[in-house]
Amino acid sequence: MRVVLALDGARASTLAEDLRLEGAEVRTVVAAGDPAAAVADAMAGPEAAELLGELARADLLIVAAGRGALTAELVGACDRFGVRIAPVCAREADRRLAAMFGLHPYSGDADAVALLRPPERPETAVESAPGGRVLAVWGPGGAPGRTTLAIELACELVRDGRRVGLVDADAHAPSLALATGLADEGPGFAAACRQAERGTLTVAELARIAAPLGDVEVLTGLNRPGRWPELSQARVAAALDVCRAWVDDTVVDVAAPLERDEEIVSDIDGPRRNAATLAALASADVVVAVVAADPVGVSRFVRDHAQLRAVVGATPVRVVVNKTRGGPLGIDARGQVRRTLERFAGIEDVWFVPWDGRAVDAALLSARPVAHVSPRSALTGALRRFVGEAVVPPIRKPVERRERGRTGLSARLLRTA
Repeated sequence: MRVVLALDGARASTLAEDLRLEGAEVRTVVAAGDPAAAVADAMAGPEAAELLGELARADLLIVAAGRGALTAELVGACDRFGVRIAPVCAREADRRLAAMFGLHPYSGDADAVALLRPPERPETAVESAPGGRVLAVWGPGGAPGRTTLAIELACELVRDGRRVGLVDADAHAPSLALATGLADEGPGFAAACRQAERGTLTVAELARIAAPLGDVEVLTGLNRPGRWPELSQARVAAALDVCRAWVDDTVVDVAAPLERDEEIVSDIDGPRRNAATLAALASADVVVAVVAADPVGVSRFVRDHAQLRAVVGATPVRVVVNKTRGGPLGIDARGQVRRTLERFAGIEDVWFVPWDGRAVDAALLSARPVAHVSPRSALTGALRRFVGEAVVPPIRKPVERRERGRTGLSARLLRTA
C-alpha cells in the first residue's frame, strides 16, 4: 500500500517507520497543511506539483485533521484519485470536522496497523439491507429525452415520501449535471464506482458525495467522456448494489449503445465503452425505455428493442413515447405509434408524454427540473400518470356494495346476502 503521510512534529517520523515495518510504502512525509495547499494551487512551485503527483498515485493519505489541513478541495481531489483519507484527530473539533466530510476519524495515538486497516462497514451497507429498487432509463440514439425523463421520474417518485437517488451512468454523453445546474467537478458516480471496487463504499459515503436536487440525491456523471474506463461493469454493478441500501429508488440515466464490439474483436479482458450501460440494465428492477414520437425515433427503437430484451432478460420494460405531437406523424399520432410498436415489436402497453416545449425550455433556462419550474405542465401530469400506473401501481381497495338507489328485488337480495 502506497501512503502519503502529512503530520507535524516528531510523530511523523515515528509513524513513518512503523508504517514501513507493517509493509506500507511511504511515498513522502510532508507537513500537515501541504496536501491541501498543493491541491488548492498546484502551480505554486515544483514541490506542490510533485506532492500532487504522489497523491494521485497513493492509496492512503494520513493527514492531521484541522481546518487548514483537511479541506473540501483536498477531500474532493482524493475522491477523484481514489485515495482513502485517514484523518488523525487530536481534538473533538477535529473529529467533528472529519465527520462533516463523512470520514472515519482516528485518534491522535492510533498506531500504524489501525491506520492501514479500512474502517468497518456500518450496518447500513448493502450486504445487510438490500431493499431498494434500481430503475434504468434507456432509449436509442438520437436524443429521445432520456435525461429529461430520468430527472422528472426521480422528482415524481420523491413526491410520495420515498428516498430517491438519481445517477448519471452515461459513458458517452453525460448531461445530468448540465441539465440540473449542478457542478460536475465533484466526485460523483465515478468516485462511488472506485470505492465500490475496493469494497469501501458505504451508505454514509454515498450521502457525502451526492449533490442535492431538492429532495433528490444526485450522483453526477463524468465531467469528460474520455474518463469512461472508470465506469467498468464490475464497478457499476457494485455501486448500484450499495445504492439499494442508500435510497428506496435509484433512477439511472444510461447511454444508448448496447453493442459488445470489444468482445467480438478481442478476447482480452479490457475496458468496455458500453459496460456502464450494460451493467445498469442488468442490475435494474425496472427498465424505462424512451421512444421519440417521430418516424426516425420509432424506427430506431424498433431496431434496438430486440437487443434491449436480450440484455435485460425477464426484467420488466415500461415503454414511454416522448415528445408526442401530431406534426411529424399527422392525424392520430398516438394510434399510429401504438400500432407500429405492437406490430413490429410486440409491445402492447405504451405510455405517452406530450410535447411540452414551453415547460422544457423554461426548465433548461433555469437549469431546474420541469417539476420544479412548471409543476402543472402537461409533461409533469403525464409522468405522474405513468409513475402511478407503471412504476408504482396504486393499491386498489375493494369496492363496497351499496344499497343506495336500489329498489325492489335487487335491494331485498342485498339485504339478505
